[in-house]
Amino acid sequence: MTPHIRPGQTSDIPLVLAMFDSAVTWLTTQGRTGQWGSRPFTGDPHRTQQVTTWLHGGGMRIAELDGHPAGCISVGPAHDYVTPATEPELYVQALVTHRRHAGHGVGRALLDWAADEARTRGATLLRVDCYAGDDGRLVAYYESCGFTRATPFTVGEWPGMLLHRHP
Repeated sequence: MTPHIRPGQTSDIPLVLAMFDSAVTWLTTQGRTGQWGSRPFTGDPHRTQQVTTWLHGGGMRIAELDGHPAGCISVGPAHDYVTPATEPELYVQALVTHRRHAGHGVGRALLDWAADEARTRGATLLRVDCYAGDDGRLVAYYESCGFTRATPFTVGEWPGMLLHRHP
């Protein structure tokens, strides 16, 4: 089943925070707290502000399966900790799938939407960064979605990988 992708709205903010909560809980049960820590996003003013900023930036989209929110992507300008692009780009600022919908192609559908959106906006590059620690499965996931490794980086002690895709 292909997810329906729609623009985010104010009422989605708690739903997106809950999606991150589900991912944090799942990662924590595996002893993998390096990506997003071990605390829920819900109730954290900083995380609430992040999601609100994505919404007001206009690039937040919600993927739904059978009418239920299953994942979220936000696209817009690149984060300030990555090297600026040398060509017109669209940047994936965040991507999350609720764990109950893991393995149903939600993340891939959202990334494909972002590639289409990049083309629509005249961008020749779609970039994303992700956590590159632990077993590297997240980097491999983005590679399986058509991204290529560009540059490793660190923010404090957080190991990241910048990846790109030409839409």
